[in-house]
Amino acid sequence: MQSNEEEFVKFLGEGAYGYVNLVRYTNPDDEGSSFLSAVKNSYDADYDTLQRELQILLEFRGYPRIVTCFGDSLQQGLSNYGNKVHKLRLEYASEGSLNAFMNRYADRKLPEPWVKDFTRMVLEGLVSIHGHGYVHCDIKPDNLLVFPSSSSRQDSYELKISDFGNTLEVGEVPLFWEKTDFPWVGTPIYMPPESVRDGVANKALDLWSVGCLVLEMYTGVIPWEGIELDDIATLLFFGEAPEIPQSLPSDAKDFIQTCFSSDPEDRGSASELLFHPFLPRPEAKEEEKKTEAKKTSSNSFLLSC
Repeated sequence: MQSNEEEFVKFLGEGAYGYVNLVRYTNPDDEGSSFLSAVKNSYDADYDTLQRELQILLEFRGYPRIVTCFGDSLQQGLSNYGNKVHKLRLEYASEGSLNAFMNRYADRKLPEPWVKDFTRMVLEGLVSIHGHGYVHCDIKPDNLLVFPSSSSRQDSYELKISDFGNTLEVGEVPLFWEKTDFPWVGTPIYMPPESVRDGVANKALDLWSVGCLVLEMYTGVIPWEGIELDDIATLLFFGEAPEIPQSLPSDAKDFIQTCFSSDPEDRGSASELLFHPFLPRPEAKEEEKKTEAKKTSSNSFLLSC
């Protein structure tokens, strides 16, 4: 990896702890083979955060619902302005973030099969994250990456969880929570009531965010649209949740309402939510694939007759 030549391709975006470029790495010793990487760049002030994110990602290397990092250490380089930066190399999602994916639609509403598939994939990722004793603390469309699926279906995609800059261990309270007037563990509009009450990271925090995510994929509208942060904090403090339209399917409404339970324990776990009627059972999806395969085989036989 050290001998690879780097070529800047394009700027991908900017976040709280740095900016991301698309970079092409070419190995001149291997007949010029190359690959693309999304490289997260942070300055010295955010080195510790980026280093911690690397260590967390190394724990999840090989997990299908977590973005993969390349290399075992951060790389050093210079920004366009000559400042020292630290680089975290990640796999590149050619379809972009879920937010960018949704923006391709005029109303940002996704087809229901994708809503269900993406929800299932996020929960699968959270099962892994929570199983390692972490709370992601920032599940939202910007932090979910969309990849083309290895499936033969042209309209099939894979979703992976990224950006572990806000991730905490279960029971941890972020240092800034009690020192500022910003009572949020993560991005405010995706945070649950307990985030503004005590700031303790618990697994159920991510499940509230999943409810917000499902609501947004169905409606195309961000949670608490048009409401000021101070007012959102007050509403959450008194146990309020974003409004769920009556037009949503009943199983989707029930799923979101479960995620929006004011008592974190009533949200269950990521593993339990995977078996909610809103989501197709894994075995049901397997049966669906087998049925489809049988249909294809039968059609092929009839065509050959």
